[in-house]
Amino acid sequence: MKKSALLLLLTSISYGALAQTPYPTIGSIERLDAKLDALLPKDAKLEVLASGFDWSEGPVWIKGSGNTDGYLLFSDVPQNTVYKWSEKEGCKPFMKPSGYTGVAPYSGEPGSNGLAVDAKGRLISAEHGDRRISALSLAERAGGKITLADQYKGKRFNSPNDVAPHSNGSVYFTDPPYGLPEREKDTKTRELAIHGVYRVTLDGNVTLLIDNLTRPNGIAFSPDEKTLYIAQSDPEKPYIMAYPVQADGTVGKGRIFYDASNGVRQNLPGLPDGLKVDKNGNVWSSGPGGILIIAPDAASGTGKLLGTLKTGVATANCAFGNDGSTLYITADMYLIRIKTTAKGL
Repeated sequence: MKKSALLLLLTSISYGALAQTPYPTIGSIERLDAKLDALLPKDAKLEVLASGFDWSEGPVWIKGSGNTDGYLLFSDVPQNTVYKWSEKEGCKPFMKPSGYTGVAPYSGEPGSNGLAVDAKGRLISAEHGDRRISALSLAERAGGKITLADQYKGKRFNSPNDVAPHSNGSVYFTDPPYGLPEREKDTKTRELAIHGVYRVTLDGNVTLLIDNLTRPNGIAFSPDEKTLYIAQSDPEKPYIMAYPVQADGTVGKGRIFYDASNGVRQNLPGLPDGLKVDKNGNVWSSGPGGILIIAPDAASGTGKLLGTLKTGVATANCAFGNDGSTLYITADMYLIRIKTTAKGL
């Protein structure tokens, strides 16, 4: 991957060396629609908070309590590590191993990927190497992780990638092949022929929701939880899909909410990957070029691209934090922040 001189300079900075402000900036903002001005200040900048990771992923903001400030957690998938970032302490390892607890070498992406917080305040992790969805209480003396789901009909998942907790306590998640030792060609390790989207309920029941996507990746609900968005990281079908959520928790027929093929044709770095939704229903998704900001159109059921946070590198995921208006972005070896005027869920 070619990088500009600025990116090479930033790469040389260790993740611990960026604990003090002012932070270096990166990339640019492409504004395509005037509606974006209501979501991003005119002077908004992409700040590099930390650098030097192999592949940063799955950011989630952990709210503070009492006199305790909040902080961000995110994965470095190849390094099998979750990192913690805070304004006061900068960036440091939080949990290792994060997604693979085996003793033999496994794959190039063994660690946790997507992270989320459920209604109980637990850290929910999509774990590549251990091939499961886990829950971890962040309270003191609460013990270690518990497994929420690690198989469907007796067969182990491929490599759970991203998670979306529902308000009723169930967890929806995607299961592409990226964490397998030989990915989709891994005939020795792979047990499920599909790349599915699943739901695990409070009682541990696992339901297959979608079985016809080639590379399901990022996952998120609309504000009313009536729509489930799935990002597909397939260069041949780089779509963000939208599915109606039924009363029983299953989903109906999907539709293409946004087609990122134009960005792929331009050879912009990245594909639809992780995504989040703000309180007004706008979708903030990684994709070709960086973070795509997409407004839903109720009449057509599709989305309109308002602009792009152009990071200059393949971008993995994002999450709103602090008071809900700060967007944190994991992009290749970087942890990035931008101040918005939107509010995350």
